[in-house]
Amino acid sequence: MADLDFKKLNDDYLAAKELYDAIQFLLADGPHQERRVESELQKICGMKAFTALENISVEELKNSKAGIRVSLLKDAGYENLYQLARLKDWELTAIDGIGEKQAEAIRNIITEFINSMAKHVHVKLTLEKDENGEVPNMELLMALTKLRIGDGQRILANTLGDKVQGGLWNMLSRIKVRSMARRIFSTAKTRRESERAGEELEQFMASYVYHEGTRIVEDYYYAEQKLTALDSMRDFERNAAAYYALLEKFAGSAKANPLIYSSIPAQLAATIDESPLELREFKGTLRSYQAFGAKYILFERKVLLGDEMGLGKTVQAIAAMCDIYALDPQSLFLVICPASVLINWCREVKKFSNMEAHLIHGPLLEKSFEDWNNKGGVAVTNFETMEKIVHWIDKKLKLAMLVIDEAHYIKNPDAQRTQNVRRLEDESERILMMTGTPLENRVDEMCQLIEFLRPDMVEEVRKHAFMSNVPEFRELLAPVYLRRQRDQVLEELPPIEEKQEWCEMTTVDREAYRSAVADRDFNDMRRVSFMGSDVGASAKVTRLLEICRDAMEDGRKIVIFSFFRETIDKVQALLGEQCVGSITGSTEVSQRQNVIDRLSNAKPGSALVCQIQAGGTGLNIQAASVVIFCEPQIKPSLTNQAISRVYRMGQVRNVLVYHLLCENTVDESMVQMLERKQKEFDAYADESAIADALDQLVDKDWIQSLIEAENRKYLSDEEIAKQ
Repeated sequence: MADLDFKKLNDDYLAAKELYDAIQFLLADGPHQERRVESELQKICGMKAFTALENISVEELKNSKAGIRVSLLKDAGYENLYQLARLKDWELTAIDGIGEKQAEAIRNIITEFINSMAKHVHVKLTLEKDENGEVPNMELLMALTKLRIGDGQRILANTLGDKVQGGLWNMLSRIKVRSMARRIFSTAKTRRESERAGEELEQFMASYVYHEGTRIVEDYYYAEQKLTALDSMRDFERNAAAYYALLEKFAGSAKANPLIYSSIPAQLAATIDESPLELREFKGTLRSYQAFGAKYILFERKVLLGDEMGLGKTVQAIAAMCDIYALDPQSLFLVICPASVLINWCREVKKFSNMEAHLIHGPLLEKSFEDWNNKGGVAVTNFETMEKIVHWIDKKLKLAMLVIDEAHYIKNPDAQRTQNVRRLEDESERILMMTGTPLENRVDEMCQLIEFLRPDMVEEVRKHAFMSNVPEFRELLAPVYLRRQRDQVLEELPPIEEKQEWCEMTTVDREAYRSAVADRDFNDMRRVSFMGSDVGASAKVTRLLEICRDAMEDGRKIVIFSFFRETIDKVQALLGEQCVGSITGSTEVSQRQNVIDRLSNAKPGSALVCQIQAGGTGLNIQAASVVIFCEPQIKPSLTNQAISRVYRMGQVRNVLVYHLLCENTVDESMVQMLERKQKEFDAYADESAIADALDQLVDKDWIQSLIEAENRKYLSDEEIAKQ
C-alpha cells in the first residue's frame, strides 16, 4: 500500500458511503411519501365535505337529540350547516337562545357530518384549469408523482440487491486504513484486509452497479427536490391509469358490489374480494376492479373474462398467473392467442411480471418448448401452432393455467383449432378465456365457450337464454362470466391509454423490408409491412384489422394515421365500406369537416384514415375513441397533435391509442431513441425547448447510422460491399 493514493481512496469511500446512505433513505422513504399523499387527500376531501354542508339543512340537527333549538337558528337566518360552520364561536353563542353547550353540540355534529362525507368524496385528477386558471389538486398530483417515481426507483434499487446494501456496507467497513498515519499504526492483517477491500471498492466504483445506483438516486432526488408542476402534469398525461390506480388505493374505493359489476351477487362478490391475491411477482399497480378480476379468475378457476376493450384483461390474467407463480416458480402457463398479438403477450409478461416468457412459434419452436417445459413460466403460442404442439402437452404436461385470448376464435366446435384447444381441457387446473365481445347478445356462442369451461352449467344457461338481457340471467352466469364496462368501473375523466402493438413480420414483409434496406431507402424501411402490392395478410395490417373489428364490437369509432399517402390509400381500400373517407394533403380544407361529420354520423366500427400532416392539426375528431398509428413519426409533435384531435374536451370515452410496430426494424430503433430523448427532455428542458428539440432529433447522421446498422443486420458482407 506504499503507493496507494489515499486521496482517491477517501474520495471513492465517501462517494460509495453517500450512495449507500442515499439508497437506504430511498428504500425507507416510502411511508413518508404515502403520508404526504394521504395528507393532501384529507385536505381535499375535507374541503369538499365542508362545502357540501351547504346542501344539509339545519333541520338535520333535530335528529341529534342534543336539544338544539333549530327554530332559533332559522329565525336568525341560518338555513344550512355550511352557514353555521363558517361562524366563529362567539358568533354562534351570540344567537338568541344558543348557549355554549348547544354551540359545542352543533360543532360536534358538523364535524361528524364532515368526517362522514369526506370518506365518500371522489377525487378526480384533471389537467383542465379551473375558473382561476389553475390546475385543481396540483399539490396532490405532485405528491402522487413523487410517490410513483419513488416506488419505481425502490423497485430498481431492490433489483441491485445486496451489492448496494449489505455487500457494500461490508466492503466499506473493512477499509480501516485510509491515511498514511493509520497505516503506520495498523497491524499487517488490518493493512492486508484494507488493501483487498480497497481493490474491491475500486472495481465497484467502475461497475454498472455503482453507476446504475447513482442514476437511481439522482432520479429520486430530482423528483423529491426539483420536480415542477409541469413535470408532474406531463407524467400524469402519459400515465393517467397508474395515477388513478395509486389514488384508488389511498381513497379507499368501495368494494365490489352488484351496482358496480352488475352481475355478481353481493355475497359472492364479498367472498371473492376477501380472497388473497399474492402480487410479489407482479410488477405494476392494479385498479380495484382489476384486482377483483384476478381474484375472480383464481377463485372460480375456469372462467370467461369479457371486460370491455381497454380495461386491461391481459394485466388481470398476468396478475392471476403471478399469484400461482409466487407459490411454485416451476408452474407452466400456456397462452393461446392470434398470431398478431404473440409479441405483445411476451412483452406484457416481461413488463408486468418476473416470469419468463417463451415464444412457441417459428423455427425455434421445439427449443422454446423444451426451455419452457424445463424452466416453467409462460408459453405464448397461436392457434395455428397448436396443431404442431398439442400432442406434446395432451396427457403429458400439467398446466397451472391455460389462457385463450380472443376466445371467440374457438366458437365453432367443428373447427380444427377448436378441437386442438379442447384437447387440453383436462390438462389445466385453471382455464381463462378472454374476449372483449359482449356475449350476452350471442348466447349460442357463449354456450359453446361455457361448455368447454363449465359443462355442468350449459343446460341451465340455454334454458334461460330467452332472458339474456335481464339481471337474473347475468346473475346465473356469475360463476363463469365476468364483464365490466368502462362506465361501471372508471369514474374519473376519460383516461387515455397508449399501447405499443409489436408485430412479427411475415415472410413477405421481411423480404420487402430487406429489399428496402439493400436500397438504403429510409422511407421504404419506415413503411415496413405496408410495402407490398397485396398487404392484406401483412403483420401490421392483420393487427390493424383486428383492432378495428374489436372496436366495432365495442361500439367505438376509429381514426388511423400514417405519414405516407400510399399507406393511406391501401388502408382505405382494405377497410372498404367501414371507412367513411380519408383526409390527405390534397383534401380541400373546406371538405375536411364534411369527412369528420360523416364519421360522427356513421355507425360504430366506422373509421377515418388520415395523413398525419393533414389530419393531425386543427380538427376535432371526438367521435373516435380508438387511434391507430401505422408507423412511428419522425416528429413526436405530429403524434401528440394527432392524439389531441381525439383526446380533447368533449371526449366521452376512454381513448385507446395503438402504435403498430415491427421488431428488428427501424420501428424498434426509432421507438428506443425517442423514448430515451423524451425522458431526458422531460427532466431538464422547458416546454418550448422540448417541442423544438424533439422535432430535430432524427437528423441525417442518425438516419445514416441506422441504415448502416440495418445493413449489418440483414445483408451479407458481399451484399454490403456491392452497394
